[in-house]
Amino acid sequence: MKKTALITGIGGQDGAYLAQLLLKKGYVVFGTSRDAGVSGFSSLARLGIIGQVKLLSMAPHDFKSTLTVISKVQPDEIYHLAGQTSVGLSFEQPSETIESITIGTLNILEALRFLKLPAKFYHASSSECFGDTQGLPADEHTPFNPVSPYAVAKASAHWLVRNYRDAHNMFAVNGISFNHESELRPERFVTQKVVRAAHRIAQGSTEKLTLGALCISRDWGWAPEYVEAMWLMLQTEQANDFVIATGQTNSLKDFVAQVFACFGLEWTEHVLHDDQLMRPNEIAWSQGNPDKAERLLGWKAKKHMGDVIKILCDAQI
Repeated sequence: MKKTALITGIGGQDGAYLAQLLLKKGYVVFGTSRDAGVSGFSSLARLGIIGQVKLLSMAPHDFKSTLTVISKVQPDEIYHLAGQTSVGLSFEQPSETIESITIGTLNILEALRFLKLPAKFYHASSSECFGDTQGLPADEHTPFNPVSPYAVAKASAHWLVRNYRDAHNMFAVNGISFNHESELRPERFVTQKVVRAAHRIAQGSTEKLTLGALCISRDWGWAPEYVEAMWLMLQTEQANDFVIATGQTNSLKDFVAQVFACFGLEWTEHVLHDDQLMRPNEIAWSQGNPDKAERLLGWKAKKHMGDVIKILCDAQI
């Protein structure tokens, strides 16, 4: 019998790559968005798999909607990727952020408990929960110190997963993912903002790229590798939480310099700083320690920042 997977937020970067992976493995894949009838699902279309996925409307923040879809699909595995994804926007829309992330996660867990469904559950936790780790790589035992409404919401959802796993004996796991990119990212993410601007400038545009803090450092990986780690977490015999990261950190300044160099440009001639783009709270340093994932899952990132930059730039060309 084929396994059935339900992916919430399938229209995003991770949802699309995960759907592609599961289809290759022979799964029946269902995907949800708040209104599947009007969503474009451009990422699924770009990967050529939109006709292979069964699309449904589901609002995770609404319990009845969530219960109805899960009861209908009867999935073997649920990958919960839906929710507000912008750290910056969470400062402007904290209530929507908490509702979409924390309440959405709670409703899925409650639906599984109510239905007594033995589905394995993956929750997309976030490195943002750690806050600034002062130059030290974060692992599964590093305390949380969220500094944005997005991080607070993700931390709350993370602990809900732990609580339901312990209290109700559910197979529920957290994947604590650090930054991971691809050409499917929209331009509101800084990596694509940089790559697309550099490409336009190389093509003759006279625009200037305006950025906030260039001194921040992040652990950047390649999204298709990260969704493989998500799948591996649900194939283990015992539910566990894992950090998904490359274990290497680079500054945004270095990222920008390498991107512009890919297009034969000197970045300092085209980039401006704007204090208005600074977040109220900003994490200066973020790096993950993925040793546990390598030890127990056999997963290790093969692509690092330089590899990711080359792929992103080549995709524009």
